[in-house]
Amino acid sequence: MKKVSFAEFGGPDVLRLTDAEEPHAGPGRIRIAVRAAGVNPVDWRIREGQVLGAHPVELPAGVGLDAAGVVDEVGEGVEGIEVGNHVFGEGSSTYAEFAVLSAWARMPEGLTYEEAAGYPSVVETALRIVREAGVRPGQTLLVSGASGGVGSAVLQIARDRGITVIGTAGAANQEYLRSLGALATTYGEGWPERVRQLGRVDAALDLSGSGVIRELVELTGDPGKVVSIADLDAPKLGVRFSGVAGSVPDALAEAAALIARGRLHIPVEKSYTLDEAAAAHIDSQAGHTRGRRVIVV
Repeated sequence: MKKVSFAEFGGPDVLRLTDAEEPHAGPGRIRIAVRAAGVNPVDWRIREGQVLGAHPVELPAGVGLDAAGVVDEVGEGVEGIEVGNHVFGEGSSTYAEFAVLSAWARMPEGLTYEEAAGYPSVVETALRIVREAGVRPGQTLLVSGASGGVGSAVLQIARDRGITVIGTAGAANQEYLRSLGALATTYGEGWPERVRQLGRVDAALDLSGSGVIRELVELTGDPGKVVSIADLDAPKLGVRFSGVAGSVPDALAEAAALIARGRLHIPVEKSYTLDEAAAAHIDSQAGHTRGRRVIVV
């Protein structure tokens, strides 16, 4: 089978499309014929060799955590799923023609494979960090770097829970944030004052790692009300860095329910083929994403 992998840590140029042995579903796992794989910032952070305790790496390594596809192997002990079912979920080495998933759910009606592949890690992360920020209905959550996949999910999850959201993003994505129910403003010089003009901030999330932790702490008045998924130095300022996933099956079930109710939709901004994985990483690292990027297999 074809699989994207890397034999050394480094830039996008270390990615190679190789011929590899097919993986197989062990106990408690399923294998899918991959139709699409989600492109997440964690993918290129792992490729660069960043120290991420939740994702230890042994070289050579595959790439990708999220995927959607058709079940073609069911491991021992797995119930409620059959060969031929269409699923989306999280596993390992998903930039490939076949991948083993450790968590999955049936694809909601009406989703394409490309759309479904963009949800698993994104929604788990969004649900986790909203919980960790301790924000409650009637309060206001500030989201720095709000237009990407996680930001798109946070805005919609917060809206569904009665939480007001202020989102920062580039000028081109202001209307997109407003379409998701956020109060929007641009980042750049003077952004904290622009946020203050929009209202009081009860909690804040750093999704882009753009060096804004001090300002987020000032705006909330409490480092305990700030959570980052992108700045590894956040703990030096008393801010939680959230990098360890909670229950992915629970997150997938909640995502499916939100999608079915029409309360969650994350658009796919751009699709790539397996041999364009390096380009996908370059674009992901550049930021300014609106929604999700996916690999189509």
